[in-house]
Amino acid sequence: MNFSRPARLEQALEQLCDNDWTILAGGTDYYPALRSEAPRGAVLDITAIETLRGIETTASGVRIGALTTWTDIVNAELPPAFLALQQAAVEVGSVQIQNRATIAGNLCNASPAADGVPPLLVLDASVELQSQAGTRTVPLHEFIQGNRRTVRNPQELVSAIVVSADSCHGSSAFNKLGARKYLVISIGMVAVRAVCSADHIEQISVAVGSCSEVAQRLRSVESLLAGKPSNSQTVALIDHRHLSELKPIDDIRATAKYRRDAALQIIKRTVATSIGVQQ
Repeated sequence: MNFSRPARLEQALEQLCDNDWTILAGGTDYYPALRSEAPRGAVLDITAIETLRGIETTASGVRIGALTTWTDIVNAELPPAFLALQQAAVEVGSVQIQNRATIAGNLCNASPAADGVPPLLVLDASVELQSQAGTRTVPLHEFIQGNRRTVRNPQELVSAIVVSADSCHGSSAFNKLGARKYLVISIGMVAVRAVCSADHIEQISVAVGSCSEVAQRLRSVESLLAGKPSNSQTVALIDHRHLSELKPIDDIRATAKYRRDAALQIIKRTVATSIGVQQ
């Protein structure tokens, strides 16, 4: 086994050019996947690169460093638009996991049940990738390609998640359904961000996870709700016809039909919360 733990980003990017590395950020997905086996291959541990951790808010938006933990996100002072992300952060395993697991690790693991993805989708987040060749930014909905697949190439490192100032407005909410309250992989989850006037929904973003190979925005629901009054009658307009974009599967946690039915109810509940309507 080849193991390296560079202290500077430049060192890590240089090393990525000359080997096929497995990047270790928090290790909360990597080590359980080993089961009883010993680590193999080349492991690049980036946890010592302090410049990759932290949250920066500027006039252009919010930049979340790749090594920012879920506990960091829970404790951060962020606009209400980020509440869904903070609520999801509390759902990422136990407190011990939240102290160690990183936001970039959650995205790069690319699980359909990754808790951080729907809240970041409704924020129109982008993923910043760095290599020795330069820096590129990819919208999150393009970054994750499928189950355990992303567009990151072997010479690149996720350095940050970026949310523009335009997406930092409004209020948000997150709901997750599992077989129990804590330490559970979701059956379905929903994040919503809404910008409302006194009595109307001006903008709304709705994303669903664990009901398709990749978590996704529901554009049909967004189109239905935008411009409507922010009341319970509007929430009631959402029905199964607006969930055709979802492609849930049958697995050990739930059937596809149950997921689809549950998704509808979670969407309604989360939309209602985000626009300030009691159900």
